[in-house]
Amino acid sequence: MRNKKSSNYALITGASSGIGLELARLFAADGIPLILVARRLDRLEILQTELSEQVDVKLFACDLSDTIARTQLLEHIAGQQLKIDYLINNAGCGQFGAIADNDWPATNDMLQLNMVATSHLCRSLLPAMKERAFGRILNVASTAAFQPGPGMAAYFASKAYVLSYSEALAYELKGCGVTATCLCPGATQTEFFSQAVMEDSGLVKDKQLPAAAHVALQGYQAMNQAKALTIHGFFNRLRIFSLRTAPRRMATAITAAILKK
Repeated sequence: MRNKKSSNYALITGASSGIGLELARLFAADGIPLILVARRLDRLEILQTELSEQVDVKLFACDLSDTIARTQLLEHIAGQQLKIDYLINNAGCGQFGAIADNDWPATNDMLQLNMVATSHLCRSLLPAMKERAFGRILNVASTAAFQPGPGMAAYFASKAYVLSYSEALAYELKGCGVTATCLCPGATQTEFFSQAVMEDSGLVKDKQLPAAAHVALQGYQAMNQAKALTIHGFFNRLRIFSLRTAPRRMATAITAAILKK
């Protein structure tokens, strides 16, 4: 199922690399104009050059963990009278290490980005979608959302928030023409692990990880099919199913062992 043909925009956060970049390519292939948001303007400009022959591509470079920057983005959208039919909350980051050892400002920035920015953009852009009786929201969580994660406690908890928020949002939006989908990928070939300084973690070391393009396509299709939740990968789905019946202490211990360097 392809996107509804629209002259309105898809707003994609974290669009400079990984899953966000691949989602931008999918929207462009469907002829949906883009507003691409990320911190790295140089990366965005490269992607703009690639996609601008297919669709109109607007850029906004900012750090979405900052409330002022988010507000400026929303004011820019309102000031330019840009209509958003698709909101893709993909921007996110991780933090590896014990709670007692982690840098608090970095933890706070991560929580602001992963949870608050997602909520802020949804709340700000939803009313206009509902008024037009059309909209698609795709929030990118993680398979981390389904269990506690010792060694990445705040990150796992932030993704649990995104999952819960998205499922509740999908229920609230029933019948209004706007839908919300939560994409939960497992470990994927992106820059996430180098940025979180966890390349030696058992989660990724010596593992063959799925390509970001494959994960993006599944999320894109699930969004167009108005699915509330999609989990990438058969073994991820199987593991999450087993976690739902396992004692929480056991699930926590298993996750700690997997994350350990």
